[in-house]
Amino acid sequence: MARKIFFSFHYERDAWRGGQVRNSNVVSSDDRYGFIDAADWEAIKKKGDAAIEGWIDDQLENTSVTVVLVGAETASREWVQYEILKSWNRGNGLVGIKIHNIKDQDQKTDTPGANPFDGFKLPDGTLLSSVARTYDWVVDDGRKNLGKWADEAADIRAKYGTEDAITAVTESTRKAFTSATRSSSIAFTPKSPWCSLDAQGKR
Repeated sequence: MARKIFFSFHYERDAWRGGQVRNSNVVSSDDRYGFIDAADWEAIKKKGDAAIEGWIDDQLENTSVTVVLVGAETASREWVQYEILKSWNRGNGLVGIKIHNIKDQDQKTDTPGANPFDGFKLPDGTLLSSVARTYDWVVDDGRKNLGKWADEAADIRAKYGTEDAITAVTESTRKAFTSATRSSSIAFTPKSPWCSLDAQGKR
């Protein structure tokens, strides 16, 4: 079943790898959300947190599954945490896809990252990471299996009711994440890697 998918990821660090997933032609351009032009993102950021939350909420409104693209620092990103929280609580299926093995524009892979679902619990104490499954884009052949993973995630979420809401990431987990993420972030310039010519190595 074709599903409308919201993609959540660390924009600054993983724009290139996210672009490779986006341009893999696994999901129709009309059915993928969460990608944004750099200039548009900067314009939203200038309006403050409420504007960012509004943009995320609007993007999620059209979707039934959220795919979290897991890079080296994804789990510690506050907006990724917000997207996970909002996704589950609105009824979206959740699936994590490790992207560190995707080669960047310099043909280099990255460091594996923590599971971004580890900091969340269902009301009965069940860890979200034990419910939402995580795969590796390269090792598990994401190009072939993304559709299946999305359907699986939606089926898993359907087993839970609206009362099974999760709360914000736990404080103990938040403290476990390194604070180096913010200081080491590179400039946000995702527009170029999302171009199909770049994805094909032609530019």
